[in-house]
Amino acid sequence: MMALVLVIGFLVLIMLGVPIAFSLGISSLLYLLLTDIPLTIIPQAMFSGMDSFVMLAIPAFILAGNLMNAGGITDRIIAFAKACVGHIRGGLGMTNVASSLGFAGISGTALSDTASLGSVLIPSMKREGYGSGFSAAVTSISSTVGPMLPPSLPMIIIGTLAGISIGDLFIAGAIPGLLLAAGFLIVTYAISVKRRYPKGDRQPLSVVGKSFLGAFWALLMVVIIMWGILGGYFTPTEAAVIAVVYAFIIGGLVYRELKPREIPTIIGNTLTLTASIILLVGLANLFGWILVYEDIPIMLADGILSITENSFLIVLLMLGLLLIIGMFIETIAALVILFPVLLPVAESIGMDPIHFGVVMVLTLMIGLSTPPVGVCLFVASGIAKVPIGKTVKELIPYFGVALFVLLLVSYVPSLSLFLPSLFE
Repeated sequence: MMALVLVIGFLVLIMLGVPIAFSLGISSLLYLLLTDIPLTIIPQAMFSGMDSFVMLAIPAFILAGNLMNAGGITDRIIAFAKACVGHIRGGLGMTNVASSLGFAGISGTALSDTASLGSVLIPSMKREGYGSGFSAAVTSISSTVGPMLPPSLPMIIIGTLAGISIGDLFIAGAIPGLLLAAGFLIVTYAISVKRRYPKGDRQPLSVVGKSFLGAFWALLMVVIIMWGILGGYFTPTEAAVIAVVYAFIIGGLVYRELKPREIPTIIGNTLTLTASIILLVGLANLFGWILVYEDIPIMLADGILSITENSFLIVLLMLGLLLIIGMFIETIAALVILFPVLLPVAESIGMDPIHFGVVMVLTLMIGLSTPPVGVCLFVASGIAKVPIGKTVKELIPYFGVALFVLLLVSYVPSLSLFLPSLFE
């Protein structure tokens, strides 16, 4: 009965528009006040969720991304992507998707991708005759590719929760991420041809080469991170610190666009975002502790397994649950609460933890572009100054591709596990 108070209170707060972190905290506090559990469990559970050396990688990667943004990296990635695909029908839309692949190695978060690339590309697409809703839709959905590639904050969270190699998780998301991007490129091209969206001039090889050199240092960051982690030269946390130093050098000395006066603002923005993530993790861990105390994970697992013992259907049930959850709950909170709950179910049908981690991140990424609380959807629509409904309508074919890739990755484990197996 008390578990219902927790869940119903949380859902009501979400529907009232209360931020997800406070919804988790208030509903947890309400539950504790109605039981005989001492309130001292609040700081204990929150601290246990935040007390991890690996979690230090999160503020460092965020800082590195902010530094490289201020250092002019975003414009260079866009220029390189445009030089490669800008001459194709709908080239600027395809540039949007291609830029997300390059930007993935900088931020590690979908929201940063949407805000940074969208502020540049959405106005450009509108000026060239692309529909406002279409421009917002492409920007929103393509940003979901970023967290599938290193450095991925959701992958860091999963590795911390389950003690899984973060390096393996990083590389396991590569093929699914590329498949997702390829699918989005195909849809963008098909829609652009149908609507006769514009195309640019084919750039000479010299221009392509020059734009590649401009983006080279940003792309090299991903190589350094993966080489160091997979080679055993440094931990993910150490890699994040190296990324910060690298960003200072590239933005300040190579591109010379990172100004000393900007650094306090960058650090302030990093601290604000980090604080919100860490608070969210702590309160989600408190919420998760209560769920475990009430045996909700066991009941949920038994409930799924009681419906069917068919592994194909169990995976389908978990995907359906995660897709629904992703529509209402922020990705990191959903991971902290549900990954420990669903991992035993996945392992009971033979799913590898790394494979399940990739599937869960991919599923929840789709929720970032779905109503009612898809943050990427809202940010992209806000930049494009277009109603949410119009953007959602344009997103429908992209959702179809995303679901197809999700099913493919879910039922073909080698797509996630092949690359990690090469480094064993």
